[in-house]
Amino acid sequence: QVQLVESGGGLVQAGGSLRLSCAASGSGFRINVMGWYRQAPGKQRELVARISSSGSGSTNYADSVKGRFTISRDNANNTVYLQMNSLKPEDTAVYYCNAIVLKDLRPYLYWGQGTQVTVSS
Repeated sequence: QVQLVESGGGLVQAGGSLRLSCAASGSGFRINVMGWYRQAPGKQRELVARISSSGSGSTNYADSVKGRFTISRDNANNTVYLQMNSLKPEDTAVYYCNAIVLKDLRPYLYWGQGTQVTVSS
């Protein structure tokens, strides 16, 4: 079993910054992709950013966060970060860490418990 533990959420004023962290723990796995999703009240969960754990670490971002958010990784510690700058009230949501891991060559999808990010205007 793989566990994802998130931290770093909170309340911040518009224009401020937050840094989210997500650490994966367990045994016998290799991370393929890690990412961040978010879900605002009454809305569907959406991709924020994701990063590959191989090579140079290719990234994908939602258009709404490009230029403001940066995803990065620490492969040695199975940790992914989301640096969020220039936050807007519309960034308010529960942010979920997500990981696709390989165990015995099979892919498995895991989710964290979520961390609340609230941006006040």
